[in-house]
Amino acid sequence: MKRRSLPVAAALAASAALLLTACGGGDDKSSDNDKIAGADQGTETPKESAKPSGAGATDKPDGVDVSLPKDMNLVFDWDKPENKDEAAAMEDAANFFRAIYRGVDKRTPKDAAVAAYATGDGLHYAQTQINEWIKGGWTATGMLRHYDVTTRSAPNGNSVEVAFCADAGKFYGKEVKTEKILKTEPSIEDFDYYKIVMVKYPTGESLWQASKVFVETKAAKCQ
Repeated sequence: MKRRSLPVAAALAASAALLLTACGGGDDKSSDNDKIAGADQGTETPKESAKPSGAGATDKPDGVDVSLPKDMNLVFDWDKPENKDEAAAMEDAANFFRAIYRGVDKRTPKDAAVAAYATGDGLHYAQTQINEWIKGGWTATGMLRHYDVTTRSAPNGNSVEVAFCADAGKFYGKEVKTEKILKTEPSIEDFDYYKIVMVKYPTGESLWQASKVFVETKAAKCQ
């Protein structure tokens, strides 16, 4: 099964350059495709990978509900950085992904969690991903694992780049109407490398929002 990519959003076309200048250099090139986050999709399957989401049914970081169904398991194997801002930005990068899949589960790109943890191009990215899952008639099930995280702050202290790998090998699409789980064979398409630019919410002390999203698909360095 081949990965089906979405047309690139205009905002994402320049996101890699903006991302790197915001946080200080880099060599990665932007993908030409705005793919469904964490999903391998062909005629049958979308996928996604994660660590225990860390957000249970009653967990509401920043007062926002980011809880997910028990069968939608986002795992974040991340070591918390010593820098306070980088630690907060990293946690809210995780909440950004929880918000996306909460939107997938609730069948709406307008869930409060999406608005809380995304802004600008990041908000556009999140809504695009959610809408594609909805349009395909899919929700998600299984484990989406995120790991090998790094963080670095911009000189102005108002933005943090959070970069990490994602393994969707055990995360699958599920047809909403039939509840059929759409499994695929393990492949390089299970691995993605993300760079997220998190910006500090102007009137909040600890809330960070995803403002730019860069995705390298078929990321061999994440295998």
